Amino acid sequence: MRPLPQPDPGRPPLTGPWRLMLWQGRRQLGVLAGATAVAVVGNVAAALLPWQLGRVVDDGLDDGLGAALWLGCLGVFALGMVQVGTNVWGHRLDVENWLRAAFASSQQVGHHVTRTGDAVTDELPTGEVVATVASDALRMGEVYAILPRLVGGIAAYLVLGAVLLSTSVPLGLLVLLGLPVVVAVLSLLVRPLQKRQAEQREATGRLTTLGADTVSGLRILRGIGGEDVFAGRYRAQSQQVRAAGVRVSQTQSLLDALQTLLPGLFLAVVVWAGARLAISGDITPGQLVAFYGFAAFLTQPLWTASEAIRVVTRAVVGARKIIRVLSVRVAGSDDPVTPAPSPAAGEPLVDEGSGLVVRPGRITALVSADPDETARLALRLGRLGPARHGGADDEDLDESGQDGTLVDARAGAADDPGLSRVRWGRALLTELGLAEVRDRVVVAESTPHLFTGLLADELDVRGGADREALLEAMRVADAGDVLDSVPGGLDGEVEEKGRSLSGGQRQRVALARALLTGAEVLVLIEPTSAVDAHTEARIARRLADARRGATTVVVTASPLVLDVVDEVALVAGGRVVATGTHRDLVTARDATGAAYRAVVSRAEDDHADAPAGTPAAEGATPTATTTTTTTATTDEEDRREAARR
Repeated sequence: MRPLPQPDPGRPPLTGPWRLMLWQGRRQLGVLAGATAVAVVGNVAAALLPWQLGRVVDDGLDDGLGAALWLGCLGVFALGMVQVGTNVWGHRLDVENWLRAAFASSQQVGHHVTRTGDAVTDELPTGEVVATVASDALRMGEVYAILPRLVGGIAAYLVLGAVLLSTSVPLGLLVLLGLPVVVAVLSLLVRPLQKRQAEQREATGRLTTLGADTVSGLRILRGIGGEDVFAGRYRAQSQQVRAAGVRVSQTQSLLDALQTLLPGLFLAVVVWAGARLAISGDITPGQLVAFYGFAAFLTQPLWTASEAIRVVTRAVVGARKIIRVLSVRVAGSDDPVTPAPSPAAGEPLVDEGSGLVVRPGRITALVSADPDETARLALRLGRLGPARHGGADDEDLDESGQDGTLVDARAGAADDPGLSRVRWGRALLTELGLAEVRDRVVVAESTPHLFTGLLADELDVRGGADREALLEAMRVADAGDVLDSVPGGLDGEVEEKGRSLSGGQRQRVALARALLTGAEVLVLIEPTSAVDAHTEARIARRLADARRGATTVVVTASPLVLDVVDEVALVAGGRVVATGTHRDLVTARDATGAAYRAVVSRAEDDHADAPAGTPAAEGATPTATTTTTTTATTDEEDRREAARR
């Protein structure tokens, strides 16, 4: 048994469909050569069976029931057993060839799509990508399943031609020249069939895309009463697919008819010519029987050749679609050929463009009046945003953090200064191996994506966490209600996109997932934006305790979170304009303090609405007081929870 799919599908050439198929053939050359050898032996044995049977007939007529007849029968039996063995092993090897190529193509598309981010949906419809994996990859595999049989048929055809030439030159020439003519006539239908199959493939991809979009937006369509409109669009596109399928079937039916007609006519000609030679005495009765068997056998390589035409035609169409998907620009550049030495664990992470210094072992918060500004800065810290070197555009984008959270790496790229260079110790992030950066730095976005599967698997994306660790992460994220709402708790099933959970629950599950990665540097973008104040206060304090001594960056403007971090960096215009604790910044009486209060509290609104002389009219100090009171409340709630446990 060989494990499939292979661990590494390789990186195929994208210069053309034939080059792609040749490359894949070389990757599975061993299995392909074994299947071809078995097919050659089996087909040659089948071709020689009528010849051996003719010798048995002649020996029986000449010598009766003698040793020659028994030896001839033994030869027929031996050839038959060879066919049985080669058919069994040949089928197994053909299936393996098919699966290897199909799985490899599916893996290549799947792996590539995960590295393109949303660039693939900008260039191709979603249905096109789905159809590439569901259909085109299988078509690619069919080529390597039929190729050994085609080579075996050709070998048997050549052996048969040599036998016929040694028996009768006219009959041998008829077979050797007539069979290629039949195949050439069948190949005339290749181009129109390929064109119509390509049209059907395009229409099917558009139909899949339309169906996926309609299903994902069904809730909205029902709300605005647009179900009938979209159903009509789907119906119209479905009719286009049906019409394209009819056109393909017309050409395919003509090919199928010719597959039966032309070999039949060729068989009739060969039998007629052999019969005339037998009547004239040029061949023996046994040789006439052999010719009948030869003529019947010739239908097999003819059918294989016509079937190969159909398979290769579909595979070329599919290979072009696969190349189109694999040609989409990758969002993250590959690792350097020679990565820089790994930074030590105690090295600071510095964004030179903004002046941000993320000190090891500390919890740093990023605050800005423009949330997108700090989000882009956070993405750069995880090598997920645009970075330029020396003024040259060198985008280094990737779409996925190690916690499985998808992020739009290109969001805001147009207005991002893009002049920063993120340095970790002495090395730039872009000089380090991408796999190392993904392993050591995890970025979790505020709008996470959840996938179908068990909740425990959803949380433990890196593997190895025990149930105690899972429960502790859920406690830190204050996601105990998720365990109650998912039937089965950790062993319960999370629906697609976590649609059975509320927005706040999804956000807290994603936070627990990010914590369980145990990342050396954890970057959290608005981790509590979808929860209420009491829940946010509990999460803030527990998060600070859980990440104490570990490097953590939090993008937030919530005073409840800012009050528990070690350092706050105020960002304006792409630069860090002030750093300090939340208490220091919120009580500062300069312009920086006013700017900070305008972000983290509603100071301006409070001043406008509050009576003169009230605390709200005097500044933002009540914010800190409220934070302290809320924190005390959460302490009491935690003690009650511990008592219940």
